[in-house]
This record gives sequence, structure tokens and C-alpha cells, in this order.
Amino acid sequence: MITYAAETVPQLLRRGANSAPAIGTPGRPWLTHAGLRALAQRTTASLNAMGIGRNDRVAMVLPNGPEMAAAFVAIACAATTAPLNAAYRADEFDFYLSDLNAKALVIQHGMESPARAVAAQRNIPIIELIPNSSDGGEAEAGDFTLQSPLTGTPTTPGEAQPQDIALVLHTSGTTSRPKIVPLRQINITASAAHIGHFLELGPEDTCMNIMPLFHIHGLIAAVLSSLAAGGSVSCTPGFNAFKFFANYDEIRPSWYTAVPTMHQALLPLAARNTEIIQRGRLRFIRSSSASLPPQVMTALEEAFHVPVIESYGMTEAAHQMASNPLPPRPHYAGSVGIAAGPEIAIMDDDGNLLPQGALGEIVIRGRNVTAGYENNPDANAKAFTNGWFRTGDQGTLDAEGYLRLTGRLKEIINRGGEKVSPLEVDEILMDHPAVAQVVTFAMPHSKLGEEVAAAVVLREGHTLEESTLREFAALRLAQFKVPRKIIFLPEIPKGATGKLQRIGLAEKLGLSA
Repeated sequence: MITYAAETVPQLLRRGANSAPAIGTPGRPWLTHAGLRALAQRTTASLNAMGIGRNDRVAMVLPNGPEMAAAFVAIACAATTAPLNAAYRADEFDFYLSDLNAKALVIQHGMESPARAVAAQRNIPIIELIPNSSDGGEAEAGDFTLQSPLTGTPTTPGEAQPQDIALVLHTSGTTSRPKIVPLRQINITASAAHIGHFLELGPEDTCMNIMPLFHIHGLIAAVLSSLAAGGSVSCTPGFNAFKFFANYDEIRPSWYTAVPTMHQALLPLAARNTEIIQRGRLRFIRSSSASLPPQVMTALEEAFHVPVIESYGMTEAAHQMASNPLPPRPHYAGSVGIAAGPEIAIMDDDGNLLPQGALGEIVIRGRNVTAGYENNPDANAKAFTNGWFRTGDQGTLDAEGYLRLTGRLKEIINRGGEKVSPLEVDEILMDHPAVAQVVTFAMPHSKLGEEVAAAVVLREGHTLEESTLREFAALRLAQFKVPRKIIFLPEIPKGATGKLQRIGLAEKLGLSA
């Protein structure tokens, strides 16, 4: 049974022991839990003095690292955080800052970004985040001061309350205009509790964060769940496979969480870093945000000698929905685990809940789920049925309650009426010894509507003919599921968070009917 010790971020921060490490980064002193609490109180006072209070939106453009993590937590104690990808172009910043109706933009002092000019054009005040130094020496990781000429009196000052909006993020918008997802204090603290419960996190745990902190995965799974458990999170500047093991050796994490492409990038390097792995204290690896190929799970467990726990999350659920449990309970390759916070069911197109084993849309409801998209009644009418949120993912629940995904509904390939799960094809092609990475996707076809295609990255030193791989697939798949087109690439296009992109890939690769 999950207990909720906190309904707000300020309450969540009270868990950690004063002198225990909270936020860190390689090469710098740790910010303690007491230091983080003091930072949150100073930040609340600073924002209130600037006229910014509860439910006022503060956009954040900061480099990945401890200041980004600390700013998310501290600002969420007083206002609504809106982290943005620092790599956005001017037109992207213009869209997001306008759509968010940001009251201010927090940006790191000295950081050059087109966001500055966009904010000026839109009369959005800029607040400079200045990392603090300790007695003239090196700054404690994440400690900062906010500086701005802004003054005012907020409508609602003071500490955030459970129903206040803590975090706003946009959906990916791969097929439509991005939608705003408002997440309340009670949503994100619940998700942090769910993650901590299923991973059995405690004060002795340290997460090594390599995920971008403008995304729900890094913000909630790595940062907030660690702090909620009284533990610590060490924030690297971002994912760099070649720096991973040096950072790992210094941080000595008990766990890390990442998307499958990051895990895959680490595997070839793991064999060269066996001593570092052996002297570490890792107790598990977590994977989320995209389906982890079973072959990668097996290889990771062999390389790191710990269980790999695959989880299932999305922004609208404040991240976690399902998770494989830790041993001694079983975890299965190809499954995203059991309900890990919200209730999970399978629903048909007409809104009927389906029996065990039936294939349909995955739906959820619970404390961590958003109340709805902002200013988008049409999207909400489609997304909610009888109190259940429709995830847009297709899957099945087995007799043990384990959930298996067959893909995003909009990514399922409709080949002349025959439905093909791209994940199923990925898994088969990944079994070929020359294949390192696969993404199966829909290619336009003049008669069938859609045809099955696959983009493939080969292992270093291997060569392979398209016909050979198609013959390999044909021995294991029904004929209509075998890709008619296989393209070999040095690298498959990825999104900002490292996820492989199926939608739009045919167009990017110049494939048309």
C-alpha cells in the first residue's frame, strides 16, 4: 500500500535529514537537504518580492545540471514551473513562451539564448539565475540566487497548496499542435511516491541523472522521487556515453534511469569498464519513455549484473503508470510491469472495459493523472471516457496483471486492413546478430494505404543485405508483417529526449507512395 507523505513539493522536501546530500554533480560539493530547504524558502521569498506567486507561470531556460534540478524544485514551492529545452530556436521559444502565458523567464546568468530576445519582444521579464559560490570557493551543486529588477505583490503569495499547478509541459506534438499538460502539486508528489515505493528508494540511494530536465522523466523519476525518499540525485550536464563511466565511478550511484537509446549506447562501452562496474554499488537500472528491446534488457543485466526495471510513463500521468517490480518478484522482458500508482485497464473504441488478455487501448485513472489539457475541450472530450484517461497506447493485461504494449495507436501500421505492431517487428529484427538498433514505421503505399518499413543501424564491423534481413524476418513473422523496405542508416533520428521517432520518419527519409 502506497502512503502519501506529501501533497506539495514543500512538504516533500521535509523528508531528508539536514546533513544528508540532496543534489549534486561531478566535481562539486553536495547541496544538503537542509541547504535545499533553505534555498526553496529563499526562492519563495524572492519570487514573492518580484510579484510572482502561486499559479503564476515561470518559464525556465537553463543548462542541464544541478541548477536546473534545484530551480525546478525551489520554484515549484512558490509558483508554476515551465521548463523549456535550452536548444530551442527563436521561433520555438516564441511559440512556447506565448502559449504558456509566462509571467517571467528564469535563465542562467551569462547564458546566451534566443529566448532572451523573444522574452523582450513579448515583454516577459527576465530573472537571472546566478549560481552561488561558497565563501569564495566552489559552489555547492545547485545553490543559486535569483536576480531581477522586478517588484510587486503577488495575488496569492506563500507556499504552494495541493491543488496548485506545479508544472506545465507540452505534449510532443508529433501529429498535431502541442497540448499544454498542467500537473498539480498533488499529481507530481503522488508520482514521486509511486516511483519511490516500487523502487524501494531510501535515504541511502543516489540516482545518477543523465536525462534532460525539461522532460517529465528526468524531473519526476530522477529528481523528485529521489528527494521524496530522502535520498540524493547527482545531475550530469546531460547524456554523454563516453563520460558516463567516469561520472559513474565518482558518483557511485545506486541506480540510474534512461531511455532505451541511451542504454544501447552504453552497452559497447560497458565491456571496457568492467572494473568500474564491479567496484560500484548499483542495485538496479531503470528504463522508461519508450519500449526497451528484450535483447537490450538481457545485455544490460549481463553487463551491469543488476536487474533492469522497465517502467511505463507519460506526461499526462506525471510520468509513472506501470513498473516491473524489483526481485524477488518477477520482471519480464517485453512487459512494462504492473500498475504502479494509477489504476490500469484496457478499453475498446466504444468505452467498454475489456476482459483479461483482450487487446485494446490502455486507460488509467488515479491521483497522479492530469485533470485535463488546458484550454482544449476537444482534446479532453477525446482523452477522457467515464473518468478514465485514454493513453493512446495499445496493449494487453495478462493474468498476473502485467501490461504489454503493442504500440501507440497512431503508430500501428494499417497495411490494407491488416494491423501490424511496429514493436513486434522491431523485436524480431533485433534478434539478427548484425543489427544494433531498429525502428519499424509506416510507409505510404498507393494501394494498401500503408506499408511496413524499417530503419536499421548495424553493429560496428557488420554488413548486411536488405534481402538477407527480409528473409530472416520472413522465417519469424507472418508475410504481411515483413518490412517491404529496409533502410540502413548510421544513426536513426531521435527526439530531444533521445526517443526514436516513428511518426514522420517516412517523410524524413524521402519515402512516399
